[in-house]
Amino acid sequence: MSLSEIEQRIAAAEVVHGREAGSTLLIAVSKVQPNDRVKGVLDQGHKCFGENRVQEAASKWPEFRQQFQGLDLHLIGPLQSNKARQAMELFDAIHSLDRPKLARTLARIAQDLGKCPDIFVQINTGKEPQKAGLMPEDTDSFVAECRKLDLPVQGLMSIPPNDEPASPHFENLANMAERNGLSGLSMGMSGDFEEAIRYGATHVRVGSAIFGDRIFEVKR
Repeated sequence: MSLSEIEQRIAAAEVVHGREAGSTLLIAVSKVQPNDRVKGVLDQGHKCFGENRVQEAASKWPEFRQQFQGLDLHLIGPLQSNKARQAMELFDAIHSLDRPKLARTLARIAQDLGKCPDIFVQINTGKEPQKAGLMPEDTDSFVAECRKLDLPVQGLMSIPPNDEPASPHFENLANMAERNGLSGLSMGMSGDFEEAIRYGATHVRVGSAIFGDRIFEVKR
């Protein structure tokens, strides 16, 4: 499937679900993709990309930023505290804030840098023990804590369980965001992004449908 086909499907879903045209940002998930594939998407004019690991992104994107203007880079994978400064210097948005210690670390570094990427709080809507993310019942207090730290929390992010319908999780996340006065909803991937748009997704994360199957033998 091509980039343009995904863009057309997003636009069609916005129409069907009464969303404003262009209100859904497509994050092309370039993690574990060879540079020639990424450049192919860049050459088509796409500007917004998602990476899962700070180290991989650091080896890829500084050079692309020299070649292409106006890039918008999002960290969508787990963030370790010892990678926080590098992540904040590299990314325009971080979608995986999920614990108080990391929030305090980001706030401290933001003070040092005088800037901070847009922040999304990751919620484990399925309460899966193997998955990162804040428990849903802790969302309100955690968002309040982040605001006290002056972190620019823009919204919430979730990855629904693979073995459950995604819609209830999208609806739950949307309700939590609305309750906390947050407009951003990072939810929906290659198989369910149109359903996520139905429930108000502002950011959808699509990888293999754009780039093809991932290649996992990458240089570290």
